[in-house]
Amino acid sequence: MSLARASRPRVCFLPTASGDADSYTVRFYRAFAELDCRPGDLRLFDRSVLDLESYIRAQDIIYVGGGNTANLLAVWRTHGIDRLLRRAWEEGVVLCGLSAGMNCWFTQSVTDSFGVSRLGPLHDGLGLLPGSCCPHYDGEAQRRPTFRRLISAGELTDGWAADDGAALVFDGENLSEVVASRPEAAGYRVTKTTGSHVTEQRIQARYLGTGRAPSIPAG
Repeated sequence: MSLARASRPRVCFLPTASGDADSYTVRFYRAFAELDCRPGDLRLFDRSVLDLESYIRAQDIIYVGGGNTANLLAVWRTHGIDRLLRRAWEEGVVLCGLSAGMNCWFTQSVTDSFGVSRLGPLHDGLGLLPGSCCPHYDGEAQRRPTFRRLISAGELTDGWAADDGAALVFDGENLSEVVASRPEAAGYRVTKTTGSHVTEQRIQARYLGTGRAPSIPAG
């Protein structure tokens, strides 16, 4: 919220990755109703907003929910949301999210979009941030080894990872800091070095404290 360009920002929730699930959208409104902002949502499966460009450019924060990253990208591209989000980002709108809402901003990511029991690479993210990424780094047992294996094999380029409860904060394409709602959560830079060897640099997060923050589980 502090990164927004307005003192009482407009916050738009995009629940596309969950198929615009009603329950997820309700949780968003319940959480952000406690904050000094103007929450709204943009649904694309039952679309009611005709002028998408004006609507998105009027926002101060775009918050993308979790779900299926591949489906999210396909729907966004059908409606031209990919182009509009890039323009919004260039104009200073804060873009954020969790899980699929993290994956979407990068060029590549680790995803379960093609089967919940099988993690694999996705190569056609929006590419606002170069390289690859992996959410749920400590929250799902196979995330860390899969990300490291894919980078080692050259199936993904060097990238960034985040524990559950940690957020990577970028200023443009550069990492500014890592913040966390859990004291033990951190970010990571994962790179391929000599041969197939992979190194992992843990980036200490700035703990945001025990104050209440919006909690919107992906469900």
